[in-house]
Amino acid sequence: MIPRYSRPEMVAIWSPETKFRIWYEIEAHACDAMADLGVIPRENAEAVWKARDVEFDVARIDEIEAVTKHDVIAFLTHLAEHVGSDEARFVHQGMTSSDVLDTCFNVQLVRASDILIEDMKALLAALKRRAFEHKDTVRIGRSHGIHAEPTTMGLTFARFYAEMDRNLNRLEKARYEIATGAISGAVGTFANIDPRVEEHVCKQLGLEPEPISTQVIPRDRHAAFFAALGVVASSIENIAIEIRHMQRTEVLEAEEFFSKGQKGSSAMPHKRNPVLTENLTGLARLVRMAVIPAMENVALWHERDISHSSVERNIGPDTTVTLDFALARLTQVVDKLVVYPDNMLANMHKFRGLVMSQRVLLALTQAGVSREDAYKLVQRNAMKVWEEGKDFKTELLADDDVLKALTPEQIEEKFDLGYHTKHVDTIFQRVFGE
Repeated sequence: MIPRYSRPEMVAIWSPETKFRIWYEIEAHACDAMADLGVIPRENAEAVWKARDVEFDVARIDEIEAVTKHDVIAFLTHLAEHVGSDEARFVHQGMTSSDVLDTCFNVQLVRASDILIEDMKALLAALKRRAFEHKDTVRIGRSHGIHAEPTTMGLTFARFYAEMDRNLNRLEKARYEIATGAISGAVGTFANIDPRVEEHVCKQLGLEPEPISTQVIPRDRHAAFFAALGVVASSIENIAIEIRHMQRTEVLEAEEFFSKGQKGSSAMPHKRNPVLTENLTGLARLVRMAVIPAMENVALWHERDISHSSVERNIGPDTTVTLDFALARLTQVVDKLVVYPDNMLANMHKFRGLVMSQRVLLALTQAGVSREDAYKLVQRNAMKVWEEGKDFKTELLADDDVLKALTPEQIEEKFDLGYHTKHVDTIFQRVFGE
């Protein structure tokens, strides 16, 4: 991912230097385990640790790979340059390249998950704070983009909090899913390496041994991981689109914070555009773009092929880096979002009481009018609001058929906003607890 949409901590996980450091630790821990088992001399295992503080030369490894056409062999050759060819002769014994590549990849994904989980917790904190701040800030709810019935801004934030809380759970499960390693050798039979080596390496790296790995760790794990990231991205877009709608000039119920000196347009100085949430919509597409290739990686030939490799070299870093950036950006947007309660009320009343139509409908049916007839009575008055700009309550109070069923006082009572917010506390308790 380009630097514009990257944060350094996540980027560092995917650097060549980090990758080679993990490769080194896998090989060194494996040597330790083999020495403990008496498979290789202890002094050879200890010699490998001489490179503990070495900064591996990425350019040198690339130079070797240009000849060998094999990245793991190029690394092992460079490692021997530091350790000594004789001392390093037992490095990688009984192992295959996938043992290093797959275990390293999962270590990187676990580390990336840890950052994403912390990102999500920060976003949840921002959503919770704004939810309680605007728990009773009334705004109009919309269905199909059309005014429906009153709700509150707090419920909007609470809804997004609940969704992101589910996503936190998905990220934690994704981390669990991916936290396995494999040091099982060619075709995964442990023919040339003791399973206890795998157990030791995984323990040192904070992983669980893969129960059965053929020559690769099964890619259904990775498919589930990237699918979870795709769902998180869709939830980010869900919030972003709501904010983009609220910032429309005709709505203006909320808007992104507009900093001092910020410019909205190169041509129109008046513009204040929802650029951050539009950006988040685009970034969500990039994250979801990885889901289908990850699914297709599940089906590999026999015990191993490398059709998944080129895909993962791209989607591993790009997806986690992008999602990390997007979560951090969304947290900032939510935290600084400017909310306009007066505009929310103005929008609510734009169609002069029309949004109370269901209450009148229900009152008529409770008064003995059939549902079909009640619907006709309410709709014919509602259409006057739509088409002629009339006031809904005034029209109801002038409708003799309505007045046959309801008193003026009963009609007046149906326009109480508090009716629609009476269960907000109950919903908040469900979302946030006591």
